[in-house]
Amino acid sequence: MRLTSLFFKLKPSSVFLIDSLGALLSACMLGFVLVRFEAVFGMPVTVLYFLASLALIFFIYSLLCFLYVKASWRNFLKGIAAVNLLYCCLTLCLVFIHWDDLSVWGLLYFGMEIVVVSVLAVLEWLKAFH
Repeated sequence: MRLTSLFFKLKPSSVFLIDSLGALLSACMLGFVLVRFEAVFGMPVTVLYFLASLALIFFIYSLLCFLYVKASWRNFLKGIAAVNLLYCCLTLCLVFIHWDDLSVWGLLYFGMEIVVVSVLAVLEWLKAFH
């Protein structure tokens, strides 16, 4: 079964929960793991804390949507999808800005994060219009 058809079968609340857990994972990875191993990844600590703060805000938003949004869920899902795509664009810009400082591990981490969050955002956007 295709990923999109599985995703479209999920309840909106489940999509918000998946998004919130992913954002929490990103916040923890950026704010605790990558900060601790800055020399391994190469991204400056201030940038990591900034991205972790954004991810924490997205976690709270999606968690609140999971808990409280029943009606008009499509508008809230469009909102988080758009913000996730903007987060990916910002992360990509920061990767290019700090390209010379990033290690292969840093490039792999941020590349994978951008891909995963982008795919999730596109699926969320499509579900909002489905």
